[in-house]
Amino acid sequence: MELQKRSFVRDTDAYAFCEPGAWIIDPDQLEWSQGAEQRRQQLRELVPQLTQRQHLPPLGRFWEAARRLGGALLWWWLRERRKGGTVSREGLSRRLRDAFEALGPPYIKLGQILASGRGIFPEELVTAFRTLRDRVTPEPFTAVRVVIEQDFHTRLENIFASFAAEPLAAASIAQVHEAILRSGQPVVVKVQRPQVARLVRQDLRAMTWIAPWLVGRIPVAALANPPALVELFAETILEELDFRLEAANMLEIAALFAATGRRNIVVPRPHPKYVSERVLVMERIDGISYERVEDLGVVGLDTADLLRTLVLSLLEGALIHGVFHGDLHAGNLVVTANGNIGLFDYGITARMNECERLAFLRLIVCGMIGNIRGQIAAYKDLGALAADTDVEEVIRELRLDQPVVDPTALTSHELAREIQHVTKALLGFGAKLPKPLMLFVKNLIFLDDAVASLAPDINIFSEMIRIYTHFAQAYGDRIASEIGIDLNHHQFDLVSFKAGLGLRADVEQITHRDLERRRRVLRSKLTGRESQQT
Repeated sequence: MELQKRSFVRDTDAYAFCEPGAWIIDPDQLEWSQGAEQRRQQLRELVPQLTQRQHLPPLGRFWEAARRLGGALLWWWLRERRKGGTVSREGLSRRLRDAFEALGPPYIKLGQILASGRGIFPEELVTAFRTLRDRVTPEPFTAVRVVIEQDFHTRLENIFASFAAEPLAAASIAQVHEAILRSGQPVVVKVQRPQVARLVRQDLRAMTWIAPWLVGRIPVAALANPPALVELFAETILEELDFRLEAANMLEIAALFAATGRRNIVVPRPHPKYVSERVLVMERIDGISYERVEDLGVVGLDTADLLRTLVLSLLEGALIHGVFHGDLHAGNLVVTANGNIGLFDYGITARMNECERLAFLRLIVCGMIGNIRGQIAAYKDLGALAADTDVEEVIRELRLDQPVVDPTALTSHELAREIQHVTKALLGFGAKLPKPLMLFVKNLIFLDDAVASLAPDINIFSEMIRIYTHFAQAYGDRIASEIGIDLNHHQFDLVSFKAGLGLRADVEQITHRDLERRRRVLRSKLTGRESQQT
């Protein structure tokens, strides 16, 4: 029986959904949500089996990856490399992007991470890999039909009055189609690619075999701890393969937004009946794409306020509730006609246990009040530093107790030497990125990109003070009881925040445009093309 016929009337009391909705969600009547935590635990227990290193890698998959990636590099070497500059970087980025897409889901996922790194990775690489977010070559409609009919044990026409053969978007794990249910409601249907589970398992075995070889050979890879990173990737992508877990995540995040008053972020309702391991039918939410910033201004929306909403929702989820959307990017966001933010794609949702959440809370709060020792201790408790790390030794080795040095004032040689020193020191302290911290940083990279588009001229210092004030007023008592720090008895430490950006204490304000100029100077120094731009 359809849930809207029951007496459970207002699901918007508990969830940040659109109103009115296409149907009513009664959590006690959802068969697909039963046992979600047990399924998550089963997948976590499967990870060690899939990431146990074998004597030999899967040779067929290894050969395919070597052939495609090697071929991309070879054609770049023969054609674009000799032209140098932008042409060379664009050619290499485009060829690698095509190779990643051809190799399938895990490589596409890696490409999506690269696409989120504007300001960190070369612009040509970010631009080329951005299409992997939602413009991957789709599966044919016949394959989509088979998946739907197998999972729901009936013909597609028995569920949908119409179903668009061409997808709205196609990414690594699934593609999304417009449809209309036989009851007349317009919906969006997310359908998993038929071979994705098999390819994921093959590539996990290959990654598990190569990961230990990278330790100690590539400094950046060592910082990420490749074997641990493969385990993290396995845990994340296995959860993404079960759309019942994604639908459960949608309900959990929608409840969180409702509890924190973030009613201007709306989550699409998953269908009460049509959710399976490989198919997710959800309410359709229309709006203006986040990437069409010029349209947002035309309709009179306050783009800076939209950005604040996203930032606060991320921080409240992580610091107060220990749960947050783990994959923010432009393809997951629209702005509706009434100014709400529609947030999609909950396959990657970060979760922290209570110990992790409290360590994360201490990390951020200590950063806000300039407590360096508290920050380092929190990093240890999160697992980002070895458990036996000496806090005072970290401060000495990283020179955190010395006056700030503006990195843009360093020569190319001095800047490279400083980066090498910090990297070597962090490796010595066993530094790595645990899952919650990695997903949080990934979201911050996207939000940094969003500032460039939505509010490039806001004073970042003022915004940070505003965030601090919000947490002091809304959660001050709770934070004081949980970690013993009363935000109302402290002020946001602007001097320490400026030092973290490499700025002197007498700098009065900085905008994102200013930060971008500084980053361009640093990039030019690191690539040997020192710029006179300030």
